[in-house]
Amino acid sequence: MIDRPAFLDLPAFSTFEGTLRVPGSKSISNRALLLAALADGETRIHHLLASDDTRHMGKALQGLGIDIAFSENDSEAVVKGIGKTFAKESFPNKTGEFFLGNAGTAMRSLTAALCLGEGEYTLTGEPRMYERPINDLIIALRTLGADIECLKAEGYPPLKIKAKGFTASEVSVRGNISSQYLTALLLCAPYAKNGLTIHVEGELISKPYIALTIAMMHSFGVDVENDNFKNFKVPSAIYKAPGDYEVEGDASSASYPLAAAAISGGTVTVDGVFKESIQGDIRFTEVLSAMGAEITFGKLSTTCKGAPLKAVDLDLNHIPDAAMTVAVLALFAKGTTRIRGIASWKVKETDRLTAIANELRKVGATVESDDDSITITPPEKLQSAEIETYNDHRMAMCFSLISLGGIPMRILDPACVNKTYPTYFEDFLKIAK
Repeated sequence: MIDRPAFLDLPAFSTFEGTLRVPGSKSISNRALLLAALADGETRIHHLLASDDTRHMGKALQGLGIDIAFSENDSEAVVKGIGKTFAKESFPNKTGEFFLGNAGTAMRSLTAALCLGEGEYTLTGEPRMYERPINDLIIALRTLGADIECLKAEGYPPLKIKAKGFTASEVSVRGNISSQYLTALLLCAPYAKNGLTIHVEGELISKPYIALTIAMMHSFGVDVENDNFKNFKVPSAIYKAPGDYEVEGDASSASYPLAAAAISGGTVTVDGVFKESIQGDIRFTEVLSAMGAEITFGKLSTTCKGAPLKAVDLDLNHIPDAAMTVAVLALFAKGTTRIRGIASWKVKETDRLTAIANELRKVGATVESDDDSITITPPEKLQSAEIETYNDHRMAMCFSLISLGGIPMRILDPACVNKTYPTYFEDFLKIAK
């Protein structure tokens, strides 16, 4: 983890070659912590992501009375779950106020979990968290009998929750804003007295993240009936600790070194991220292939060999985080690239649709956008620029890649990468030449 300097100057680079291991998956890590807490028995989590988001989740669970022992570098955790106790009484600590930073997964999933059982809790966060909608989840939870008060603006955190359990066993939730609402309901559904049937209204975005949630619930002993991502049936059950649980390398984080190889013409191997990953963002490799790069998979690794890149026109609704990396790849591709299905960018850590368009224009790109797409035409010659990161880790990591085009770049507030990849710039500078 790096301190909070105002900026980081990256020199002009032209090569990126080597092997590295990215941190553990944020999506898997936070789900694993919650599932282990709600499970019966002890779970030993390995290669846990050590970042701001996972620390917020871990501290909140500890504040709720869960016995979690983290290793010195926070990459391992032993969690003593309260499955049987939780099924009867909810969390050991019945009151508390928990600060969750800008960790969307933690805010959404804990909001649902805290509605089970009994207790009174307050969830707070950073100012940006108070701009990120959570209304669809709140509506669904209120339908199930939850007592949730929005302390500032209706439909947004901070929240006060008076837990009293679910009084219904069936609910509907919209799927077109964020898949995290559905994930939150699924994760806590086994502790509804009569199980829970969830109906998705409209089109569900980011389906791979729901597939990830279901796969992890299976690892903790609960199977979900999934009717074509429209209806989900979860039985009343108690999660069972799997003993040892291995967190995969973060496929979203892997997009940056893999893209760096594609841009520079180098060859990069990322360990811990592989073809059979349960993470949807492994499909970023399909985009790299479509753009002309060469992808090969090892048993537990992925390798990208760079080549001249060509523009694409793709719906990337299924990989919204990695789609940001594609926007930067477009600067190095021949032709005009169009990325569709990215409406969810507007409700992420920042309004990413606006932020990416603004910063791409700084380096000379021609950019057009609407509520669900962005079109990028690269300039004849890239321009050096000072990149505003908007306290968004992915903005910093994406735009660092432009330095591989042989131009210096200044990244403002580089420590925002602490959210998911605290050693990103250390790793980047070890390999970039």
